[in-house]
Amino acid sequence: MWSHYLTQAPFSQSAQPLNAARILQQLVEASLQGDSCVEVNAQQLEALGDLAVSGEQAATRVAPCVHDQQGLALYRYWQLEQRLAHQICRLKRQTIQIIEAGNDHDLLSDEHQQNALKMVLQQGLSIITGGPGTGKTYTLARIIAALNQVIPDIRIAMAAPTGKAAQRMQEALQNSFNDPKLLASGLVSDELRSQTTQTLHRLLGMGHRQIPRFNQKQPLPYDVIVVDEASMLDLNLATALFEAVPDACRVILLGDANQLASVDVGSVLADLQQMPALADNRVQLQTSRRFSGDAKIGQLARFIQAQRQEDQAAVLDRLEQQIVAASALQPVVLSADMPDRIQLEYLAGQHGEEIEPVYQKLMYGFQAYVEALKTYLQADDAAEQIPQVIQAFDDYRILTAIRHGQLGIEQLNRYAGQWLNLQLRQMAIGDWYVGRPVMMTYNDYQLGISNGDIGICFKHRTQPQQFEVFFPSLNKWIAARRLPRNMQTAFALTIHKSQGSEFTHTAIVLDAGAEKLLSQELIYTAVTRAKKVVSILADPGALQQALTIRTVRRSGLVQKVNLARL
Repeated sequence: MWSHYLTQAPFSQSAQPLNAARILQQLVEASLQGDSCVEVNAQQLEALGDLAVSGEQAATRVAPCVHDQQGLALYRYWQLEQRLAHQICRLKRQTIQIIEAGNDHDLLSDEHQQNALKMVLQQGLSIITGGPGTGKTYTLARIIAALNQVIPDIRIAMAAPTGKAAQRMQEALQNSFNDPKLLASGLVSDELRSQTTQTLHRLLGMGHRQIPRFNQKQPLPYDVIVVDEASMLDLNLATALFEAVPDACRVILLGDANQLASVDVGSVLADLQQMPALADNRVQLQTSRRFSGDAKIGQLARFIQAQRQEDQAAVLDRLEQQIVAASALQPVVLSADMPDRIQLEYLAGQHGEEIEPVYQKLMYGFQAYVEALKTYLQADDAAEQIPQVIQAFDDYRILTAIRHGQLGIEQLNRYAGQWLNLQLRQMAIGDWYVGRPVMMTYNDYQLGISNGDIGICFKHRTQPQQFEVFFPSLNKWIAARRLPRNMQTAFALTIHKSQGSEFTHTAIVLDAGAEKLLSQELIYTAVTRAKKVVSILADPGALQQALTIRTVRRSGLVQKVNLARL
């Protein structure tokens, strides 16, 4: 409707209505896939008429579309790329206090980690990438400690795109700051050990209208800004962040470029990785401490990255020969010293009653959670059992690519809730029951809960007939009746929502209905959420697609920065 509306007078005097509407629809569909622009020819530009202007004309004329050397974009995304390119150039050229590494190299034994430290001490913009377990946060803690020693009263902001990612960042940072070797160096102050993290939305002061309080006119009051899980940065959020960075402030981006790109338009981290002018501003960490050379999960992650679309026909045979043979999923008892493990079972075309055995296998991983909840319900001092309940829940999660259908998160969460209540011999009251995990799906500034924050429902501490939800990442209790009705049950998450999280055991479900959504980035992200066990339940065709199809988003950001002649 919008596309046809724009092609009519008085909005357009020269567009060819049918052809122009078709092109506008292609642009919108491309943006829904994360592309900021599409390729067009002279004929298509002629069909758009005055609905499109050139990049040079866009400075004085506003139109729905802008075309330049990179392609045709909606005005909004073209302008965001222009603004972001300008900010990247500013941060690259800015003058900062250059710090000599001195003895700080002794804090890091890995060559690539040492290079990352040296880069941050000498550059205003630093991009540190690497796969899971390569020590991004470990390296960051030592970088921050070194900066803290040299710059008096340094002001540091730590942020991530989602609440869950911010929580994981804080936990990892605290572990790194408490490392005996770093403590022995005398570089860790009490202020560093109490350093908190937050979401980017909260850092920028974005309220319900999503208008940042901090911007070019009112920059952020920090000397160092660190962003974890930078692969999740979209064009809009990255532009708002970079515009709010003050002069002489160091920006450090951490991320894994092989993970999923942002949900919204743009692939900012991947684009920054491709810019020749930023070669001195990026370091890729290579050595994984989490997954050693013979670790199965690490082998699977490397296997996924090595596949190409032309090898699709034989990819499942290679997977079974090199990584794991298909068999029925089995229950796994988790222990601290267990070797990592991968399970693979192929789904048949399950329908109706045949889906019940699949659900039952996915519930294997929640058995320890059930036992922890039983202990909590029977304990004289229930509060003492809450940490064990939280740990048992955090050990296992079901990840899927889709929301709807028999193996989408809605049905999986519904089944898991019914199964849990049956195991605990309890009844739900409305939507609530003891042990229900819930996830916030938007930022609620009144309640102080961010998108992605996860809590667990317990009996109210003072009114046992009521329910109360504890959010571990916030150390906050909120009465269940105060929470929005659309809180999402979180036994199962979409793979996108799992970014920034870690679980001891993940079960990955790839349904035939998800084929169009699947990619290497998706399954790589899902696999690398696990620390010890990966259980894959997949339709063969869906798994084949996930292993071989690489997502490449179309963007004009790289060329815009190159044209700026950094």
